[in-house]
Amino acid sequence: MRKVLAVTVALMMIAGAAFADGMPGGTKLVFTTGGAQGTYYGFGGVLAGKVGEKTSTTITAITSGGSKANIEAMDDGDAQLGFVQSDVGAYAYKGTRLFDDKITNFSTVANLYMEQVQIVTLDPAIRTVADLKGKNVSVGAAGSGVYFNAVDVLEAYGLDIEKDIKPTYQSFGDSVEALQDGKIDAAFIVAGAPTTAVTSLAATKKVYLVGFDDEHVLSLIAKSPYYSMNVIKKDVYGTDDDVVTVAVGAVVIARDDVSETDVYNFLCGVFDNKDEITAAHAKGAELDLNFAASYTAVPYHAGAVKYFGEKDMKVAGK
Repeated sequence: MRKVLAVTVALMMIAGAAFADGMPGGTKLVFTTGGAQGTYYGFGGVLAGKVGEKTSTTITAITSGGSKANIEAMDDGDAQLGFVQSDVGAYAYKGTRLFDDKITNFSTVANLYMEQVQIVTLDPAIRTVADLKGKNVSVGAAGSGVYFNAVDVLEAYGLDIEKDIKPTYQSFGDSVEALQDGKIDAAFIVAGAPTTAVTSLAATKKVYLVGFDDEHVLSLIAKSPYYSMNVIKKDVYGTDDDVVTVAVGAVVIARDDVSETDVYNFLCGVFDNKDEITAAHAKGAELDLNFAASYTAVPYHAGAVKYFGEKDMKVAGK
């Protein structure tokens, strides 16, 4: 009996050492991210690896069609976690724009970083959003969150996406290829900067980012409060100057039926290991508990309520 007890204790100690963070009893989760050349996938893979390394929860990060596709995958039961733009999460919960019906069987895990609206061009003559009039512009995949970001930005400058530009509907990677080949004049890319697709383009071409003026930024925010003013520093892509733009939040969501343990472990694995994550991916430097707890459009998962509560932070749960 003593030997059995000793072995049991030893195994518990080994398990505790292997999983220094979080709670025991975690399961395996699928985490839908985004396209292979976007920030969601690169950063999501780093987060998944760290959570699996540090906690009892195992996460597999996979590529996807982005925010809307991630919500639909969770609604269909094909994934348990996913990235969404903060505005798209709100659209799903309210049943507007991208969604004909409300989808409410998911909860917020954390708001992780800002996703900048990047209007990328190789043409130095395109300096403002107004200069896009009459141009061939990629506005994201049809019906995507990027598409509606493009709609909002163009409308702020008095432009109609169907009448005043020549829209094409492409992913980040396809947009970059089309820019390189001279098939389009500019592309909307909404992702955390630096974005792999844009970085790759900037390695071979002189890249320009279309900037926003304060008046139009404030007008856009007043109409659509999901946005906030943001600045992309000139050293990110080697632009001549810092560029003012707008941004939305990159939010991790979970199905409501994901266990409290798994969501708690995700947050422990991420926020208790920020330095290690930052060493692996630049977006780690933007991880901040206050920002993580700031999303208000969708209530937080019970596991997130528990985690933030232990940090003396209150978030609204279901």
